[in-house]
Amino acid sequence: MDNQKNLLLAVVFSIAVLFGFDFFFGPNREVPLEKINDSQGAINSESPDIITSTDSETPSIKSTPSLSEKQKSDYKEKRVSFKAKRIEGSINLYGATIDEVILSDYFETIKKEKKIRLLQKENSKSPYFLRMGWASTDKKLSLPEKESLWNAKPKTNKNDPQEIEWISDQGLKINRKISFDENFMITIEDIVSNQTGRTIQLTNYSYINRKNHRPENKFFILHEGPLGVFDDTLNEFSYEDFEEKAIIKSSKNGWIGYTDHYWQVAIFPDTEEPFTAEIKNIRNSSNSIQINFLNDNLKTVKSGETLSVKSYVFAGAKEVPLIDSYIKTLKVNKLDLSVDFGWFYFLTKPLFYALNFLSVLFSNFGVGIIILTIFIRILLFPLANKSFKSMNSMRILTPEIKKIRERYKDDRNRMNQEMFALYKEKKINPAAGCLPILIQIPIFFALYKVLFVSIEMRHAPFFGWIKDLSAPDPTSIFNLFGLIPWDPPMFLNIGIWPLLMGLTMYLQQKINPPPPDPIQAKVFMMLPFIFTFLLATFPSGMVVYWTINNILSIGQQYILLKKQKKNLT
Repeated sequence: MDNQKNLLLAVVFSIAVLFGFDFFFGPNREVPLEKINDSQGAINSESPDIITSTDSETPSIKSTPSLSEKQKSDYKEKRVSFKAKRIEGSINLYGATIDEVILSDYFETIKKEKKIRLLQKENSKSPYFLRMGWASTDKKLSLPEKESLWNAKPKTNKNDPQEIEWISDQGLKINRKISFDENFMITIEDIVSNQTGRTIQLTNYSYINRKNHRPENKFFILHEGPLGVFDDTLNEFSYEDFEEKAIIKSSKNGWIGYTDHYWQVAIFPDTEEPFTAEIKNIRNSSNSIQINFLNDNLKTVKSGETLSVKSYVFAGAKEVPLIDSYIKTLKVNKLDLSVDFGWFYFLTKPLFYALNFLSVLFSNFGVGIIILTIFIRILLFPLANKSFKSMNSMRILTPEIKKIRERYKDDRNRMNQEMFALYKEKKINPAAGCLPILIQIPIFFALYKVLFVSIEMRHAPFFGWIKDLSAPDPTSIFNLFGLIPWDPPMFLNIGIWPLLMGLTMYLQQKINPPPPDPIQAKVFMMLPFIFTFLLATFPSGMVVYWTINNILSIGQQYILLKKQKKNLT
């Protein structure tokens, strides 16, 4: 096999992996729509009315109408505020709705003017809220609903849990304690007191509702939207999955939630009790998505007895070390999979920890990228050496190969015989450079994935004009890097780092043996320009990584080329 054809295939394969691998072969994206009965999961109402069986004793939650545009003027709110170490916000006592969570140490831009609003009020432009409640098999039992007013108890100490309570005229009392840790975990404990004079059966439910939202990520590199762990497997759901029919999933020891690029809201119980989740689209409310959780275990509470149930809500930034700590302390099954490290998880997570360590050590995320790239090049040196050695050998033999092709252009069999004889004489395997390249691809793209998903790179400065490594290079050659007072369109924003990347890619090609086929040669000549425009819109941290990797490859190949010339002459 011709070495250049192998190299071209490797390039094509690399591009395919870069832009399509995670989209087609990412974590399990189960879409069991064909198994869902039309009666399961209403898609026209905001109600966690999950039906777990046909048994009449199975609890179903009363339907509560969604809030239309006309009804927003009737929106009720009475609030109690909270402020923890890393989150702040308020709870709407109508429905005991957690609908305002602000991340105290994260901001929308590098100017640090506006803090990230994760959960937002129901009457805002982009509602995003969480409710928890109770359901019963007793249809006559009065339970708190969406518009039920809870009463807030005064706090004696600012660090004490926030307590709210609801009391029915039938003698049922629910005392809810809401506490916050030093990060993003919210603990919700409900104490139900039964003074109704009869035995009742209850189960708890929760639901996340979000309106007017679509993922910000446009590269299909990571998942944004509903997800959860069911039966030890991560399931990610796209918006199209539940457009027409709700998705029903049952499991034990799992969790459900909604993830963005850097943020997440997840619900999980305190115990390993079985639960049923429902993901649905609410058609009578604009672009509304709802994720329901229903505990499948009915609790029997005799008159005079109390029942205590604890649940957890993660509402914050997807910081990997923090999430890993929750897995240990709270026994949350595979919560770390909420960070979309992709199919190469076994590579990406260790690479993240290595990058995080170096970034902290050098107090600069960009420097951490450079150092880690150097370490990886050193680690892969034996493989790269084999690949470069094969390509350099082919480059040196290019003149002789051209002579053979010219001499035997009318006799293809003789041409191949002479070329194989030349390879044998020089002890060169033209296909030897292909396999090492393919082996290296998963590692380099695993690092690429790490850079894309790491919140640590968000708003992290580098040097000079790069103030945010998660944003594209702000400079542009088309306005002479800011000298001309003109803002070019996005596709013309070719900054300094993308130009350096394109230049190093071009130089790398010049060192490689030229493809004998004219079509291949033209394709290779176009690649640096294509990648320059393509990566100009990527986060600058990724472009730094590609550029440094190219420079190291050039240096390594140049040294090997000089050494090999001496051996072959």
